[in-house]
Amino acid sequence: MDVQSQNKELIAPVRAAMYDFDLGALKALLGAVSAPDAVFHLCFPFGDTVGAEAFCDHAYGGLLDAWPDLERRDYIVMAGPDEDGAEWVGCGGYYTGTFEAPWLDIPPTGHQTHMRFHEFFRIEDGRIAEFQALWDIPEVMLQANAWPLAPSLGREWHVPGPATCDGIVPGPYDMRKGTASRQHIIDMLEHMKRHPSRGGPEVMEMDRFWHDTMSWYGPSGIGTGRGIRGFRNWHQIPFLNGMPDRGKYVDEIDYHFFGDGDYAAVTGWPDMIQTVTHGGWMGIAPSGRKITMRSLDFWRIENGRIRENWVLVDLLDAYDQLGVDVFARLREFNKVRNMGRLKIPDGMS
Repeated sequence: MDVQSQNKELIAPVRAAMYDFDLGALKALLGAVSAPDAVFHLCFPFGDTVGAEAFCDHAYGGLLDAWPDLERRDYIVMAGPDEDGAEWVGCGGYYTGTFEAPWLDIPPTGHQTHMRFHEFFRIEDGRIAEFQALWDIPEVMLQANAWPLAPSLGREWHVPGPATCDGIVPGPYDMRKGTASRQHIIDMLEHMKRHPSRGGPEVMEMDRFWHDTMSWYGPSGIGTGRGIRGFRNWHQIPFLNGMPDRGKYVDEIDYHFFGDGDYAAVTGWPDMIQTVTHGGWMGIAPSGRKITMRSLDFWRIENGRIRENWVLVDLLDAYDQLGVDVFARLREFNKVRNMGRLKIPDGMS
């Protein structure tokens, strides 16, 4: 069996333990396939932990208490080597469960809730050496009617998995196809960086890389854009207007691209550095602050062009660097809401 298929199999029991969620089994299974000093990077406000057991308690303890029927659903599982030969497995999907008690000061709803995740595992010598993950926490705030900041320009909804329903990419690994998918994304991003420093939107040659009816599934707080015009209007134009020095600090960032079949992914911690010098992005006043950004992405390529792009950005970390305390605003926003555990009738008595 090829290395990439082995790596997918390595984490399969870990994913299974989070379908019918069993925290004890998860600790044991994740510990068995992780290096003792494995570093687990999780989005703001969680931060980093070392070791599988500490990570499980830190990441899932409170979530499992708030969503006692917690369940994991993957719609993308892919693997491949990056440009330097490091091996990665990328998973995309969402956590779901009944929101019965407060979590991160978000008020419970008593209804089923979903939270997107992008989670990347770097595998070394048959064990997890590093983990990088973004959870779409603002998505949970929105479902609780508790998003405390500017409304999204794009469409907010339950982002779907791949239209082709083939995101759990099977083996054997096709090195030629995986490498081609990875290179398509690298070439696309190189062209994207040409704008605005080297000309207008035409220098990006978007028609060359993107399908006419592509879907760009952005993080909650930004939302989804349909087609090139949707992507430009609801994300890229305000993003570049606010931070026109995009792509200037590539020597200071770390990112890893890999491909598997028609899918490609990138992970970095961080993978962007730019300066908020103008207004227009998410209603944030320009501060002149240089910030780092974490963006973990998946793309699906169809007939030589990108048809779907799933994007998560650690927006809460970006706000924190800009001096905006989202959680303080959240507490002010919800100070008269029910912040206790809900008692939901069983419907049978």
